[in-house]
Amino acid sequence: MIDLNFKYQDAISHFKKESPFTPDIAIILGSGLGDFADSTKKIKTLLTSEIPTYPAATVKGHQGLIHFSKVENKNIIIFQGRLHFYEGYNLSDCLLPSLITKKLGCNKIIFTNAAGGINSNFTPGDLMLIDSFNALNIKKELTGLIGIASLDAKNNFHNCPSEKLNIILKESAVELGIKLNSGTYWYTKGPSYETPAEIEMIRRFGGDAVGMSTVPEVIVARHGNMNVLGLSGISNKANLNGDSVTTHEEVLQAGRILSPKIEKLIEKFIKYNNN
Repeated sequence: MIDLNFKYQDAISHFKKESPFTPDIAIILGSGLGDFADSTKKIKTLLTSEIPTYPAATVKGHQGLIHFSKVENKNIIIFQGRLHFYEGYNLSDCLLPSLITKKLGCNKIIFTNAAGGINSNFTPGDLMLIDSFNALNIKKELTGLIGIASLDAKNNFHNCPSEKLNIILKESAVELGIKLNSGTYWYTKGPSYETPAEIEMIRRFGGDAVGMSTVPEVIVARHGNMNVLGLSGISNKANLNGDSVTTHEEVLQAGRILSPKIEKLIEKFIKYNNN
């Protein structure tokens, strides 16, 4: 089993030295959703390229910046740019935001992502509160990182995502008049977008949206007893019949539409998060 604390001890030490505060909430921003960071009062920004043992983000729309910001009088750490398994990194590299968040003493973490809509009721520009996750294809890799779960660790996942945080987000959406769907997020490793056959399989197994991030990070965060919230921006309709091609540029364009709604929703959520 890989000792993550040992492997990333230099990065962890760097964050502890540079952090201006203990974060109340951590936020990981998905593809095309980085505008949220610019709406916050930034106290300090770190470049991932200058952090020891922290890999560089290589995907367009992920800037490789980490901000310590103030939002609604709360201390927030924002990861503007995440790492993906399909970039050729080890899965352990992709888990760094969750690991760093835990080491800084923060117990709440919000994961956002851009996802393909599989549920026929979803359209590009919709938001989906993640109420369940699926990651059948990474269980072996995760066992090598966090070990075989104890009974207590398995029971932790009965509240993943956090029921309390989900309620707060739903109430925030109602107050703002923002339509908020709920559904299951299905993780794939990539690097290519899903084939029509894969999409049909996911649909039949209950998946509402599909993407290439978030789930490994969520599992490690919850394994560390952090309270988890997941929010997907539906960037495109999944290609069920093979008559269209999904592109990363399409995902980024949808992010420009989704960002203002996500910004308002997260700000309201943070305002109502008192403990």
